[in-house]
Amino acid sequence: MDGNGRWAARRGLPRKAGHAVGSENFRTIATFCRDIGIKYLTVYALSTENARSRPADEVGGIYDLLRKYLDESLQKMARDRIRLKFFGDLSPLPQDIRALIAETEEVSRRYEGFQTNICLHYGGRDEILRAVKSLAVSPPDSIDEAAFAACLDTAGIPDPDLCIRTGGEMRLSNFLLWQLAYAELYYTKTLWPGFSKKELSAILTDFSRRSRRYGGL
Repeated sequence: MDGNGRWAARRGLPRKAGHAVGSENFRTIATFCRDIGIKYLTVYALSTENARSRPADEVGGIYDLLRKYLDESLQKMARDRIRLKFFGDLSPLPQDIRALIAETEEVSRRYEGFQTNICLHYGGRDEILRAVKSLAVSPPDSIDEAAFAACLDTAGIPDPDLCIRTGGEMRLSNFLLWQLAYAELYYTKTLWPGFSKKELSAILTDFSRRSRRYGGL
């Protein structure tokens, strides 16, 4: 979900305003995905690099938005019926946010049919290192792709079929490096706050026309 800050800057607004609009657009797109029958949506909300390198007030603003989103999700969960899961190393997050995340995941576990995964304080390389450490005591012959995947944050859910990056950048930026091995990639110059249901529908139509061979003929 790239481009919140640039969207705000082009309008003479503080970067935090872009994150606020982007947060609301996330709700819109997630609800649309649920309504059209998509089973899993995974979004990149905050990377490990973002958390270390962005100004403290910007990161703090993102945390404030997250508190607001989690509070509202808990209140509306019975209506929305969306299962929420968080990926990443959550240990550096403020304690109150970690508590809200734990409560949100616990309450939403009862809902089936659509799951939104939020990558927060997440890095693909960090995820792989954490998986390696968890397997370090295992006999080498027991480690295969399935055993490795079971140690990732995404254990138990399918690898993504399609990766969309908004904002015009043409790179993965440390996102789901293992899981995206055979995903279809789509890059759009649209900044995240302006990304619409109409554009997503057009991308899904394009995706449906692609030939996925997984290395075969």
